[in-house]
Amino acid sequence: MPRKAPLKVFTGTATSYLTEQICNYLNIDLGKSSCPRFSDGEFEPCFEETIRGSYVFIVQSTFPSADNLWELLLMIDAAKRASAYKVIAVIPYFGYARQDRKDKPRVSIGAKVAADVLSATGVDRIITVDLHADQIQGFFNIPVDHLYSSSLFVPYIREMNLPNVVIASPDVGGTKRANTYAKLLGTDLVICHKTRSKANVVGNMTVIGDVKGKDVILVDDIIDTAGTITKAADLLVEKGANSVRAFATHPILSGPAYDRIENSALDEVFFTDTIPLKKKSDKIKIISLAPLLADVIDKVYYYKSISTFYIQ
Repeated sequence: MPRKAPLKVFTGTATSYLTEQICNYLNIDLGKSSCPRFSDGEFEPCFEETIRGSYVFIVQSTFPSADNLWELLLMIDAAKRASAYKVIAVIPYFGYARQDRKDKPRVSIGAKVAADVLSATGVDRIITVDLHADQIQGFFNIPVDHLYSSSLFVPYIREMNLPNVVIASPDVGGTKRANTYAKLLGTDLVICHKTRSKANVVGNMTVIGDVKGKDVILVDDIIDTAGTITKAADLLVEKGANSVRAFATHPILSGPAYDRIENSALDEVFFTDTIPLKKKSDKIKIISLAPLLADVIDKVYYYKSISTFYIQ
């Protein structure tokens, strides 16, 4: 039986393209909201319909600029002050997740700061996809539904029917993720070991495992400057790989990323649509998260289990 509290889905300005698709899958209208700006750039999100007593889902990725995070915070606050029954933040890409620990002296833990300010708004629940580090869930004192894009990617890889698939991690840190894919697909695992001279700059890289004659699938959570993934692809081809494809959840793709992908040995790169692409590329393909997120929103609304989405 439907709940008495009505379901309403709203979007931040950064993720409207994805939220519209989610609403289409849910067969509901996108909630009416606006975000007018003052002449100095300050903005004031506003709900343009009543949400009193409603189950409100707000969809917004928090990639740069920081305005995206701030807009989400203000929308949550506005919803709470408008007497929404429950307010759930759907954050397909959780920004600042790479700052999950103190890896050098005198730095902040940005992911914890982001979690604290979100919690301070009074949000009731967080739904997010492929956090850079699983432990970020523990930064919150509210429920966090941490989904994995593997529930989309694994079936897609199976449907490709590649003859000699092997799963590869572009670095040691992604070994757990790659091992999960390898188990689900029943394939071998290869690891690329890298060293960094500084942030976003890859030093040396070696391959652990046999890739000769194999169709290699590199898996990762994000691709930023694409230095690691393209260097790994080039090295895998040098080691005899038949083809190399990459599957990654978040297409940050900053700086030289597009040029590196175009000029690399990668045959194709598959992303989800947590972040909008800055430009098109023949090598880049998008697998939409809209059906997954719509299904999760529906199940959370009706208090159904979503454990099937935790396959990593």
